[in-house]
Amino acid sequence: MPAKSTSAKPTYQYDAIIIGTGPGGEGAAMNLAKSGKSVAVVERHDQVGGGCTHWGTIPSKALRHSVSRFIEYNENPLFQMENQSSNLTFPQILKHAAGVIRKQVRLRSSFYDRNRVEVFAGEASFVDAHTIKITPPTGPERLITAETIVLATGSRPYRPTSVDFNHPHIFDSDTILSLQDDPRHIIIFGAGVIGCEYASIFRGLGVRVDLVNTRDRLLSFMDAEISDALSYHFWNSGVTIRHGEEFESIEGLPDGVILHLQSGKKMKADCILFANGRTGNTDTLNLASVGLKADSRGQLKVNAKYQTEVSNIYAVGDVIGYPSLASAAYDQGRIAGHAIIHGDCPTQLIEDIPVGIYTIPEMSSVGKTEQQLTAARIPYEVGRAQFKHLARAQIANTSVGSLKLLFHRDTKEILGIHCFGERAAEIVHIGQAIMMQKNGGNNVEYFVHTTFNYPTMAEAYRVAAMNGLNRLF
Repeated sequence: MPAKSTSAKPTYQYDAIIIGTGPGGEGAAMNLAKSGKSVAVVERHDQVGGGCTHWGTIPSKALRHSVSRFIEYNENPLFQMENQSSNLTFPQILKHAAGVIRKQVRLRSSFYDRNRVEVFAGEASFVDAHTIKITPPTGPERLITAETIVLATGSRPYRPTSVDFNHPHIFDSDTILSLQDDPRHIIIFGAGVIGCEYASIFRGLGVRVDLVNTRDRLLSFMDAEISDALSYHFWNSGVTIRHGEEFESIEGLPDGVILHLQSGKKMKADCILFANGRTGNTDTLNLASVGLKADSRGQLKVNAKYQTEVSNIYAVGDVIGYPSLASAAYDQGRIAGHAIIHGDCPTQLIEDIPVGIYTIPEMSSVGKTEQQLTAARIPYEVGRAQFKHLARAQIANTSVGSLKLLFHRDTKEILGIHCFGERAAEIVHIGQAIMMQKNGGNNVEYFVHTTFNYPTMAEAYRVAAMNGLNRLF
């Protein structure tokens, strides 16, 4: 009798290779490593952390923190002395951001070391579905293999080919961190999250800011009252906002730039920050060799397990698009790791993902907006608390802002939480914790019947809840 044929399982160097060390890559790598899998990560830069640590979330929030404290100092009556003037420049606050980045890199590097994850520096590209070629900055190329590949390559600023980003006065949200001058006037093209955050930073430094918005209002995905509050705050602080504009061209000058708009307007400034969209980092991966194709924005399609059309290749984070948040990317990485280990994915991202926008003041929200609830014909009521009425805000001299609770008129279930003001991104999580409760635990009356420390910003929940409940009849 002929012998039965057996097909041996291929042998790979690693159980998994993660491409990218941002939040998504880190989440996947740590989950897999802690489950006993052999893991390698490939990072195109010489330090771990990805765009989040080096060019995105961490540096921009560090810059924002420095400027916010500077504004508080200048507005505090204790420090308003005669004939005293204080100035802060963009290069100065970059030093603080650089210190934070160094601390983050050391911390994140220790995670890989402790969990025995091997880190390779270089550009990664596919040879086949199980083989990755690493091209380091110096030295020979090498090939590594794994049963599973996770793409966590992140995104980069969108760069139209017609714009000369090599010009010394034209920046994107990555290269703006190399700005060594102290501009008197900056144009920011693109009024999304990044554009609004940098508008706050530069205006806080006393720079004249023109914010050009391609849409008809700022941050239209936010609750209208909250985004209107930001618009008013920008207007009141001297930011010029131009809505509904598209750029025709950007002309670089020896001493600045001229922005030509399709409407015929021309704007001149010392420099321009082009912050209109992002592109997934997939163009150098040689996706064609494994039968994958990114869309026009460089993004990949995945299923509920973050699995691409090739069964052993997964993708998480900005490279798959929405919600494009560092917090969500880390969770996506962990969920993908669980699916790789167990073959299923019982855990999913929460339905109501909180959004934090680090303008000055901050904006944050979770759940539905008034506009969404009205369109869905859900009967709701509104409870509001103005920060200027809170003792803690008066003590801290941070009285700008408010908290808004949206809750169902009949069940009193919290449907949305929207906050504008200092520490908004922290404050929103108090309400989120109640909003996530099941079996009747999600009820706006919780905030009336609990006891808050006094004075605190958390007290805004009690004030807003009572305000809203008093509207019922």
